[in-house]
Amino acid sequence: MVNIAGGGNVEKAKAVQASLFAVGINTMLQIWIGTRLSVSMESSQAYIIPIISIALSTFSNYSDSLDSHQVAKCIEIGLPALAILVFLTQFLPRIWKAKKEMVGQVAIVLSVSIVWIYAEILTAAGAYDNTTQQTQTYCRTDSSGLIDAAPWIKIPRPFQWGTPIFEAGDALSMMAASLVAVIESSGTFLASSKLSGAPPIPPSALTRGIGTQGIGTMIDAVFGTGNGSTASVEDAGLLGLTQVGSRRVVIVSAIFLVFLSILGKVGAFFASIPLPIVGALHTLLFPYVASTGLEYLEYCNVNSFRSKLILGFSLFMGLSVPQYFKEYVFLTGHGPVHTGSTWFNDLIQVIFSSPPTVALIVAFFLDRTHTPRARSTWKDSGRHFKKQSDESEKTREIYDLITSLGDMCS
Repeated sequence: MVNIAGGGNVEKAKAVQASLFAVGINTMLQIWIGTRLSVSMESSQAYIIPIISIALSTFSNYSDSLDSHQVAKCIEIGLPALAILVFLTQFLPRIWKAKKEMVGQVAIVLSVSIVWIYAEILTAAGAYDNTTQQTQTYCRTDSSGLIDAAPWIKIPRPFQWGTPIFEAGDALSMMAASLVAVIESSGTFLASSKLSGAPPIPPSALTRGIGTQGIGTMIDAVFGTGNGSTASVEDAGLLGLTQVGSRRVVIVSAIFLVFLSILGKVGAFFASIPLPIVGALHTLLFPYVASTGLEYLEYCNVNSFRSKLILGFSLFMGLSVPQYFKEYVFLTGHGPVHTGSTWFNDLIQVIFSSPPTVALIVAFFLDRTHTPRARSTWKDSGRHFKKQSDESEKTREIYDLITSLGDMCS
């Protein structure tokens, strides 16, 4: 996005530093005054469409931004990364039973380190010197140019790109992106509560988390990250992999991110991880969250034909409609809705390019209009699940706001 806005490597390094700083602060806020779950925040892809539209008034480069985390982009790095990750997380704990818990906790760091060193060797040996520009972008470890451009020490400052400019149409597009980010974060919060072994998140904690996410997005804007915030699906999957749901661990990682944002070159080094390695991590961690979402079907009557229709149709539409919108952009350079109003085009494109948002809209509509509100229908749809979010002592202990300084890291 920095390149699209006319920036170079120096501006890209500034944006990375600002993002690391904002993510660290937002994560700590989410634990202290938000849901209080062990959830990390991250930059949301939902904001990419309006941001690019503001920069260029076109979607010509949007499809590339969504396609960057794929293992197949550099198979000689992505495939070994995925193979080592699967071996260390699934098979080594069975072989080395005495250190089973330790292996599970260090598997990610060890896997990334091994493959990153391997990628550095390939780059230094000149394996990609005569390859295409796309191959070099995804395979070379020095393609980002962040390390050379980043300063050694620099504290991110507010409004580093100048005085903010407000346009009503652009604000509406960003509001649509915020809605999508909220829907995605809500699913992540629900998955995190289940993966961490906590009671179901009560509505009060969920609304606090959404409000804190709004504060985090405002922090992103003030420090000029060029993006908004959402809950990290990858870190939710990491809860399922490591089975470590301690708030202290997440707070330490958030503080670490803040320090990385100040130590420019160190932060740029970690931010320049080859994208195929990130793709391998996504491939391993996303299934934990997806399967956790499927676990919530236990509250529904899956033998009901009504439930089958709602689940199947919403899942199908959630996969097919966003894919249609993305392919349309790739082929024509603009979305299916191409009116004279840019903000309206962006709003529709943002909403219908998000699989969770499309699936939620379809499922909600069918659930509320498909049949009368009979008691059997109420039970089949799983609406009695909210009774699980009671105000028990354990629920209050985990989700209530902190009352003392010592509770901030407990």
